[in-house]
Amino acid sequence: MKGDENKIGKVNLADAFSTISEAWSPRIAGDINDMQVKIAKFEGQFDWHHHEAEDELFLVIKGKLRMGLRDGDVDLEEGEMIIVPHGVEHRPESLSDECHVLMLEPATTLNTGTEQSARTISDPARL
Repeated sequence: MKGDENKIGKVNLADAFSTISEAWSPRIAGDINDMQVKIAKFEGQFDWHHHEAEDELFLVIKGKLRMGLRDGDVDLEEGEMIIVPHGVEHRPESLSDECHVLMLEPATTLNTGTEQSARTISDPARL
């Protein structure tokens, strides 16, 4: 809702996720100070990466998620979340056909962290 600070609205997550057709393509659902709420569909494995300065929160809305970590994976069910601190190398992976994830992270966060690849999305679309 950036741009019209006086407008307050709601986001229906089921409706929002239904507008996303491509996996690993985050959408901005809203702004909170210098943070952004993003949603994305995950399918299969993402790439190993880390963020130099940004912590990330991942909340599983639908499906199952494995957060690959170099010192041991963490599996998440619907309604569970994990916070990945900055500097920690990680690799999200959907353990279901499709996993719907809500993320809270600084607006400066690049989805591939310090890595540049074909999966890098530097300017995610807004819902």
